[in-house]
Amino acid sequence: MPAFSHSTLAGARMPPKIAKLAGLGAFAACGGIAALYLLFVYGTRPTPTAGMDGTMRFISWLSVAGVLLALLGVHVLFGRQLLALARGERG
Repeated sequence: MPAFSHSTLAGARMPPKIAKLAGLGAFAACGGIAALYLLFVYGTRPTPTAGMDGTMRFISWLSVAGVLLALLGVHVLFGRQLLALARGERG
């Protein structure tokens, strides 16, 4: 059983330097997610010995893009909230 309760954590504030670093880290993760998608597209591009036809490749690109766009959206949302917290704005 932890020695703290949820009521004591509700009033805790994140230091502005930590919030700024975490916000910038969330935006940096967006770059990594985009690079991961580009690597996936590069790996499934059409080549003479490719195992996927055009339709399967398109469906794969679209489905992976949907998941990664959701991750990008969450990272941008959290990044903006953390940077606003670092500036002292109420999120």
